[in-house]
Amino acid sequence: MEPAFWHKRWADNQIGFHQPQVNPYLQTHWPALGLAVGAQVLVPLCGKSLDLLWLAAQGYRVLGVELSRRAVENFFAEHGLVAEVSQRGAFEVWRCGEIELWCGDVFALNAEDVAGCTGLYDRAALIALPHRMRERYMALLDDLLPTAKGLLVTLDYDQSLLDGPPFSVGDGEVRQGFAAWQVNEVEGREILDESPKFMKAGVGSLLERAYSVRR
Repeated sequence: MEPAFWHKRWADNQIGFHQPQVNPYLQTHWPALGLAVGAQVLVPLCGKSLDLLWLAAQGYRVLGVELSRRAVENFFAEHGLVAEVSQRGAFEVWRCGEIELWCGDVFALNAEDVAGCTGLYDRAALIALPHRMRERYMALLDDLLPTAKGLLVTLDYDQSLLDGPPFSVGDGEVRQGFAAWQVNEVEGREILDESPKFMKAGVGSLLERAYSVRR
């Protein structure tokens, strides 16, 4: 996916991936990770997710990475937050309290940038990427996070019937890509009835999975 694709999606307000509420998997399964309060959590491709506020409210420091400047601007404006803006390498960093949003390409991150991160939350990053970029992304997480606990959410469906994003990521691909991690599926739900676009395309099953990942 080229950056222009996502910039246009945000410019046209085609952001069906944005959830108007905090993700229920996050609320249910995050506490079981046992991540210390005060730890920093990396949230790749974070958009303007309400999950960022939830994590901060639980006492975590949040480092979100987002390509679209509009998404970053909207996050702070919609919640009445005034950000301090600075530059760090290839990233424009917006900071308010315990939340930092780094505007730029996630693949430009290096280990020094996220040295303080011991948590990972991925609801919509892995499934936003086509296969080759997913391989790069999972390899990047291996390089960036030598020690971490996190939560990963995926979708699994017949990709031949409907092209992504969101892309289908099967259980086998998750376990192969996170081979250096301990991966446990903590919940799985059939959500086809909640997804008219997939039903219209003739998709017979749309399985949403939540995993805890640790290394």
